[in-house]
This record gives sequence, structure tokens and C-alpha cells, in this order.
Amino acid sequence: MTAVEAIIIDYDAGNVRSVQRACTEVGISATITADPELVRRADRVIFPGVGSAESAVDTLDKRGLSAALKDFYATGKPLLGICLGCQILLEYTEEGNRDCLGLINGEVLRFEPEDHDLKVPHIGWNQVTEVGSHPMLKNVSEGDEFYFVHSYYCRPTTKSDHLGYTDYGTEFCSILGRENLFATQFHLEKSGAKGLAILSEFKHWSAD
Repeated sequence: MTAVEAIIIDYDAGNVRSVQRACTEVGISATITADPELVRRADRVIFPGVGSAESAVDTLDKRGLSAALKDFYATGKPLLGICLGCQILLEYTEEGNRDCLGLINGEVLRFEPEDHDLKVPHIGWNQVTEVGSHPMLKNVSEGDEFYFVHSYYCRPTTKSDHLGYTDYGTEFCSILGRENLFATQFHLEKSGAKGLAILSEFKHWSAD
């Protein structure tokens, strides 16, 4: 099988090596880079991340990667966001009260569960429901479980951008997408066979 080339964006937000290993496992040859020009010229881009949105946005801006991501999105080529990389795609986050990339209309809010047995951050396996129709989700079924680690959640403005939901004290969008952009709040690289099944579809997704 011929490996598919992809770029993994490095902005000091952790877990890039584990994402790269997961890519190798499904036949994607992925290069980790912080070079904005390589991002602009890429055929496929993976935008992962863990940690603070505030410091992440600062690093993206400092390295010229915010502009590069917007330029790449405008090419219409496939863009995959994971966890923090999913949140930063929206317009605004409550974490640090920061403006983000704005590729998807909406905001990122902190969990405030009324049920005090629900701890923040939300850590562990949880179900995805109301799974929408999308080529990246061809192997995902209603109720499949994925691995989450996050204190904030995405709330896209446009209903059609919601591709899947998860409940953690409040129902939130755990899969979102628009045009050539697809993103998950859960960690594909930590979600076992189901996570790898989604990642594997990134090899074939044309984003047309």
C-alpha cells in the first residue's frame, strides 16, 4: 500500500508523536513541522493538540501558523482537527478569552456540570450519538465510544456543522465539519480501533 503524505502541525501543544505513530499504523506517511510554508503546500494537514488554548493560539500566531492554516483551508484540501486542534478552529474560546481561527462559526465554552459527580476535565471513554453522514464516519455507528480529555467544549453556530454529539452533563458537539474541514473533540490516536478507523478514512477523503 502506498503511504499518503500528510503534515502534522507542531505548535508545542503535545501529542504530535502519538498522532504520527497512529498515522503510520493506518498507512499515512506524516511529517511533523512548524514551517508555515510546508503547511501551505501540503496535500493534507492534521491539526492536533492538548493543553491551553491561550498559549496554543499565541504560538500559532508567533510562528505564522494561524495564517498558514487559513490559507491551507482556502485551498479546499483535507484538514483534520483533533481535540485542542478542533476547538481552535472556531471563532472564540472562553479559555483565556481568546479569538481563534474562525474557520467554523461558534464558540468554545467551559464545562459547568450541575451534577457534582461529573468532574472537570472530562476524561475517559464516552459515546457519540446522532452521528451525521460524512465520508470520514463511514465506519462509525451510533453509540460508539471514543476517548476524551478536555475541560472546554465546542458550540458551533450552524446546525449543519454538527456531525456528532456527546453528553457530559450537557450535550455538546464532539464531531464537527464543514467543506474540507473535519474535526473531533476526542482523541483519534487514543480511541483504539474506532479512532484508527476514522483516521484511516483520512487517506481516502477527497473533501470534494
